[in-house]
Amino acid sequence: MNIIKNIRNSAIKVLQTEAEAVQNLIPNIDGDFEACVEGILHSKGRVVITGVGKSAIVATKIVATLNSTGTPALFMHAADAIHGDLGMIQKEDFVLCISKSGNTPEVKVLVPMLKRMGSKLVALVSNTESYLAEHADYVLNATIAAEACPLNLAPTTSTTAHMAMGDALAVCLLEARGFSSDDFARYHPGGALGKQLYLTVEDLMVKDAVPVVGAEAVLTAVILEISGKRLGATAVLDADEKLVGIVTDGDLRRMLEKHQDLSKVTAKDIMTKRPKTITRQEYAVNALNRMRECNITQLVVEEEGKVFGFIHIHDLMKEGIV
Repeated sequence: MNIIKNIRNSAIKVLQTEAEAVQNLIPNIDGDFEACVEGILHSKGRVVITGVGKSAIVATKIVATLNSTGTPALFMHAADAIHGDLGMIQKEDFVLCISKSGNTPEVKVLVPMLKRMGSKLVALVSNTESYLAEHADYVLNATIAAEACPLNLAPTTSTTAHMAMGDALAVCLLEARGFSSDDFARYHPGGALGKQLYLTVEDLMVKDAVPVVGAEAVLTAVILEISGKRLGATAVLDADEKLVGIVTDGDLRRMLEKHQDLSKVTAKDIMTKRPKTITRQEYAVNALNRMRECNITQLVVEEEGKVFGFIHIHDLMKEGIV
């Protein structure tokens, strides 16, 4: 029991330490941060992010976030930079160098080379009096009180702080560019997230063999239409072929409880009036949300009374949207 208690206490202490460190970054969003965002926003170059060790890993994450939110970015390992990778840097680029101490040997070799190339240098550091900070054009201050590691050695709080500052930078650039959900979808076409942002109802709906019956259709015809088209429902149309209702498997079961003489039952007698509908141009994820809200499994795809098809929750599940 004591071991479990110690584990919990240690984990809680780590989270509290890192949360407090991120909270303490708020006063560090200063003029340098604003100027850095403005500079990148109006630059014709890219953001090249570099670092060594854990800072290099943080750099790759920030690069990915920037690229996915509309800011072109590249990763360059600081050790590889001085062995040929500097060739990827152009004069118009902003180089963001991540370093807790700001005094690592690789950084001290790299900084003068970057300055000679004319690129703007951004320091993301936890030591604002470091070599890197002193020579940078912009300083993003990610100072921390201590690492979450009890030895105050393993990069824990510092990497969290650097990551958070990178997220702040990316989101500010996103908002400044007016980056929209449509833009986001173009950069994320794969996976459930991307599909939610670009797949429409028309992309997924059942267009062929759409189940429809007239309002005066007899019960046998309704049952055959539902079973034959295998969607568990049929749209009901009036004399002008406009949507007036829907008959589902559930409606058929409820009908058996209410009607004794089935020979005279027609579609209009058992249909649900004003069925839940959706248009072809709406996003498929909106169809899912509407199904969940109404606790149903399909929607009629309809526009101005004309039925174009059905969209079923199974269609959304097959695409991984659910």
